[in-house]
Amino acid sequence: MGRKIGYARVSTHDQELDLQVDALLKSGCSKKLIFKDKISGAKKSRPGLDKCLENLSPHDTLIVWRLDRLGRSMSHLVNLIESLLEKNIGFKSIQDCAIDTTTASGELMFNIFSALAQFERRLIQERTQAGLSAARARGKFGGRPRKSINDPKVKMAQEMYKNKKMSINEICSSLEISRATFYRYISLADEINGQTDV
Repeated sequence: MGRKIGYARVSTHDQELDLQVDALLKSGCSKKLIFKDKISGAKKSRPGLDKCLENLSPHDTLIVWRLDRLGRSMSHLVNLIESLLEKNIGFKSIQDCAIDTTTASGELMFNIFSALAQFERRLIQERTQAGLSAARARGKFGGRPRKSINDPKVKMAQEMYKNKKMSINEICSSLEISRATFYRYISLADEINGQTDV
C-alpha cells in the first residue's frame, strides 16, 4: 500500500483551507503530505499542486476534497487523472464519492468522465470548423486583415525602398515593422504592377 497524499486549494487569500485539510486528515493523509494553494483554479502554474505531483509515487493515492479543487476544466482534470493512472497512482475525491480510481466502480465512473471530456472536445472542434466554414462562405477569412496599397505606412516603405538611401534594416527600424512585414508591403506594389501589365 502506498501513501495517501492530499491537495487543498482555495481561490483567494481571504478564504480558509481548514475545512478541506480536516477532511483530508480524516481520509488518512498525514499533515506533512497535504499540499496547499491559495490561487485561482484557472492559473496554469500552481506551486502547491506542482509539489504535490512531484511527491507522488506508484501505489500512492492523491486525495482532494472536491474535483473542482484540482482541475482547471473537465479536459484538464481528465488529462491529469489519466497521467496519474498511467503511473499507477490512485485518485479519490471525498465529496464526489463515486470518483475513486482505487475501486472498480470509481474507475468506471472516471472512464465515463473521460468519454464526456472527449465528447466536449469534439463538439468544440465541430463548432469551430462550422463557424470557419460559414465565415468562408460569406467571404470572410481568418487572420490579420491585409494592408491596402494606399496605406500611408505601405507607401512610405515603398518610397524609402525606391530611394535606396537606407538599408532594409534601417527602413524596418524607422517604420517599426519586421522584415517579413516590409517584404509584404513591397510585394503589394509588385501585385498592382503585375495586374496593370496584363
